[in-house]
Amino acid sequence: MNEEVVKKTIFQLLKRIAPETEPSKLKPDENIRETLNIDSFDALQFIVALDEKLGIEIPEEDYGKTATLKTLLSYLERKINQ
Repeated sequence: MNEEVVKKTIFQLLKRIAPETEPSKLKPDENIRETLNIDSFDALQFIVALDEKLGIEIPEEDYGKTATLKTLLSYLERKINQ
């Protein structure tokens, strides 16, 4: 799975959780939750949806590694390629 496919999946899932936002306009270093105004419950739903869609597990202690688009993509790339 390449980065563009993963990024597209991220945007689709964020759009489902926060339909009034434009996730595709996120800059790499912007905090996803703050920029899209996503509360903690929706953020958890997003992580669970990523787990299910990509078939990977993101443990709670790693949530901080998924704060920006850049760190999330890097984290997911490592998990997918394990």
